[in-house]
Amino acid sequence: MSSMISIEIPREVVHASRMTHQELRHELAISLFQQCRLSFGKAREMAGMTVWAFQQLLASRGIPVHYDVEDYEEDLTTLKELDRI
Repeated sequence: MSSMISIEIPREVVHASRMTHQELRHELAISLFQQCRLSFGKAREMAGMTVWAFQQLLASRGIPVHYDVEDYEEDLTTLKELDRI
């Protein structure tokens, strides 16, 4: 079962950033991934992007994908939960 939380960002801040809601999600996901606070899979999920699209986004910014055993196991668990394997 999945649940969501909301983050309140003042409208003025969003306006000043000149970014869409989706762009803000991408930036947060990228930042947390770069800081090793989220795995690739979770950051991609947060960004709402496919694996390939998220990889391309990271590559376009020169951000290396750090995919380790923990990430692999997490992805396997997700695939099992989705009945993909």
